[in-house]
Amino acid sequence: MGNIAVIDTETNWADAVMSIGTVVADSESFTVTGQRYHVLTAECVLGGMYEDVLFLPTPAKPILCTRQEALVDLRDWLEGLNVETIFAYNALFDRRHLPELSQWVWRDIMARAAYRQHNPKIPKWAECCTTGRLKRGYGVEPMLRLLSGNRDYRETHNALLDAMDELEILRLLGQNVECYCPMNG
Repeated sequence: MGNIAVIDTETNWADAVMSIGTVVADSESFTVTGQRYHVLTAECVLGGMYEDVLFLPTPAKPILCTRQEALVDLRDWLEGLNVETIFAYNALFDRRHLPELSQWVWRDIMARAAYRQHNPKIPKWAECCTTGRLKRGYGVEPMLRLLSGNRDYRETHNALLDAMDELEILRLLGQNVECYCPMNG
């Protein structure tokens, strides 16, 4: 598959995207080949639940810009790196908030990580629905704790750092990225 992207967004109090973290990685080794971190200045003015972590130290310097500038830059960058697929944890949320990226195939990491039949690390005692999905505790933080064994892990809610954590979930699941079903529409 070549390069894949993992995207995470953080929203403000009005449910508008205020930051976009993107990590591009090789689809087989999950080695990071690039990172972008866009902070949308107008949307940050309103603030949000995680505004205090917008400017944590990150591997990529924040690009302060408008939403339009961010999405033009992101589209050009992803096309330049030949990315055809975008992954996200609870991808429906991020895809709904970024309709400008609808030309890419989106795949949901959570759709495999949270299901017993796809995630051998889910303990036998864990409560699951009849579909095999965990009834609770399948967000990024508990999932990365489960997969990594690191009980001290804390999700930062910084879009770039969270995208890196979501890539780590993909890596730890150890499955071919083609196993993740493309999302419809």
